[in-house]
Amino acid sequence: MKEVKLDITKVGFPSHFLSDKEKDSSAYGLGIGESIQYEWFQKDGSSCRFQNQRAEFHKRRLYAIGKQPVEKYKNEIAVNGDLSYLNLDWTPLKIIPKFVDIVVNGMAERVFTPRAYAQDAMSQAKRSKYQDLIQGQMLAKPILNTIMENTGANPFTVSPEDLPNSDEELSLYMQLNYKPAIEIAEEVAINTVIEENHYIETRKKSDYDVAVIGIGIQKHEFLIGAGVKISYVDPAMVVYSYTEDLYFRDCFYWGEVKTMAVTELVKIDPDLTNDELTEISKFGQLWNAEYGQYTSSQTDAFLSDTCTILYFNYKTTKKVTYKKKKIEGGGTKFIEKDDDFNPPEEMMEDAGFEKVQKTIDVWYDGVLVLGTKYLLKWEMSKNMVRPKSASQHALPNYVAIAPRMYKGYIDSLVCGMIPPADLIQLTHLKLQQVTARVVPDGVFLDVDGINEVDMGTGNAYTPDDALNLYFQTGSVVGRSYTQDGEFNNARVPITQLNASSGSSKAQMLIYNYNHYLDQIRNITGLNEAVDGSSPNPHSLVGLQKMAALSSNTATRHILNAGLHLFQGICEAVTYRISDLLEYSDMKEQFVNQVGEYNASILEEVKELYLSDFGIFIDISPDEEQRSSLERNIDIALTQKNIDIEDAIDIREIKNIKLANQLIKLKRKSKMDREEKMEMQKQAMAGQQSAQAEQMRAASLMQLAEIETNSKIKVKQAEVAFDIERTKAEAEQKLLLMRQEFQMNMQLKGMDIESLNKRDSIKETEKSNRISQQSTEQSKLINQRKNNLPPMSFESNEDTLDGFDLSEFNPR
Repeated sequence: MKEVKLDITKVGFPSHFLSDKEKDSSAYGLGIGESIQYEWFQKDGSSCRFQNQRAEFHKRRLYAIGKQPVEKYKNEIAVNGDLSYLNLDWTPLKIIPKFVDIVVNGMAERVFTPRAYAQDAMSQAKRSKYQDLIQGQMLAKPILNTIMENTGANPFTVSPEDLPNSDEELSLYMQLNYKPAIEIAEEVAINTVIEENHYIETRKKSDYDVAVIGIGIQKHEFLIGAGVKISYVDPAMVVYSYTEDLYFRDCFYWGEVKTMAVTELVKIDPDLTNDELTEISKFGQLWNAEYGQYTSSQTDAFLSDTCTILYFNYKTTKKVTYKKKKIEGGGTKFIEKDDDFNPPEEMMEDAGFEKVQKTIDVWYDGVLVLGTKYLLKWEMSKNMVRPKSASQHALPNYVAIAPRMYKGYIDSLVCGMIPPADLIQLTHLKLQQVTARVVPDGVFLDVDGINEVDMGTGNAYTPDDALNLYFQTGSVVGRSYTQDGEFNNARVPITQLNASSGSSKAQMLIYNYNHYLDQIRNITGLNEAVDGSSPNPHSLVGLQKMAALSSNTATRHILNAGLHLFQGICEAVTYRISDLLEYSDMKEQFVNQVGEYNASILEEVKELYLSDFGIFIDISPDEEQRSSLERNIDIALTQKNIDIEDAIDIREIKNIKLANQLIKLKRKSKMDREEKMEMQKQAMAGQQSAQAEQMRAASLMQLAEIETNSKIKVKQAEVAFDIERTKAEAEQKLLLMRQEFQMNMQLKGMDIESLNKRDSIKETEKSNRISQQSTEQSKLINQRKNNLPPMSFESNEDTLDGFDLSEFNPR
């Protein structure tokens, strides 16, 4: 077997303007892999870009768990490199881990919820139609109320109380209440994929990376037999094109370095022979010796059977060529062709077709054994993430963010804590030194002052007895004069010795320790109210909360980084679900998985690939936002601007902006209701006043009516009495009249009879006169005729009126 040697030569990236066939070739892929390898693994001195980044991230991670190397501290304390006179505990203090845990665990409390917004034309048409329906009912509300009151039928599709009253309320109503089934189906599908991949663990790891090393990376891909896969990626093992974008949106290649067993390479390229595997194994040993990062678990036997692989994705362009031909009936047919399809103009004019091209972004997947020219895989990526709204663009499999990056340098929260953490560790070691050299307090014993002191017991009073008496009772027995009668200057024979030389040093070191700890707090923005180390007992609860909220603001960029990663993953999952439902054999399996959560939307899930969605993330509010919202709710409740039911609805909204808008609308709605109720009360009061006035008037009228009725009844009684009296009088008069009439009739009868008798007499007399005249006439006639002598005639009418009682006298 020939000897192998690592060869990392300078190679430039191949041209993007080659044909698609040339880009599909292994030579093109090998050129890409070697270019990435040179950019990251070409050593400039003793290290390369990849090793420098990995070592820097490794150092930050060691500090983050309190396992940083102690050699630098030993070099600071050692004298000429000699540590033989020191007996110290070199274990690093876990200062940084506490702050990292506070930040990362605080981020875990913020719940992310994906919210899908259907933005395709079909969904927008449905949304506009529903909005027009609600708006129409808003305008026709008075008429519809009249119809409902008169007919009893309900013409409303929405409760009249829930109908918005203005365009602003309509906009908020559409955001809060309108949720088409297709959006619900999309959200359920996203949550299903997220839960199936245990994304909570991935998110915790990424949040930890952003806080510790300053960058977080996640990966999404489609695996045959497993569906959509979301995984955590170690940033220390990732390579990417140079960028100054915090979101890595302009990267045109990504790579991931992995160490694996040589035998696993056959799964990637089944055509590898045993000789090639043996050669790759030797390359792997050389690579591990040159670039490897060894751990205690990696033995020589392990390293001899492994190799280092570079999985990389490369973005380039692809020309999609179509033959556009008109067909009978006026339609157009497109036939996909290779990029070398270039017929002459005359042929296209004669055949009635034309060549149509467009350029799109594509990603290629490659696998390179580092240090060799073995390219195990090079092909165009399958199931590329391509937004429907911009089909010419394709998204990478990686979602990354480095919120504190400048000119390629990635800063982090832990990076700023390392210098004061080193000073804290040195202070801790110095404090151990001072503590080790501190001696206990002692006493000075004047032997002459206690010599031959008579205790009255007959026993000698020794220095031991004096010390025991002093330490047990605090009392001392001594002599003012010596045995020779001279004055004893040491009248107090035992004196306390205070060995306080180390106290001031310890106090100074403790002060330095707290000073450096405050520096960490100032650098990170995590104050005492958050870490709970030494909160001020005299601070009010509100001030403590404000300090805690300030710390949340200082670490907001880490939360925003996690939010960006989650949104990027959700958007990628959205596109991959569409592809999965349209192209994959796992469609029915995925639909059944989603159906376990919500069987009512299975049909909508099957149609997801027809819709285009915008993904928004609703984040649970933090303490500051919740406190602000609660204050607004409390103020509104105190001023009775909203009801308790409104407060419950508002608290259930995770979007603080929408919640505050809902407070305003609820407040306005209640004010309108109260104004209407006040107007109704006033109208009711006026109506009641009118009714009372009417009742009073009715009462007065009733009293007047009663009085009138009583007067009428009295009058009626009087009239009845008069009538009765009149009737009695009438009856009496009638009787009198009857009697008078009878008498008059009798008199009249007598008069008539008298007249009749007189007339009869007159007629008789007249008849007699006529008869007499006739007789006399006859006599006269007879006289003339007979010339008889004159005759004498006497008259019975010797009165002027022709009637005299003498007529009744007998003749």
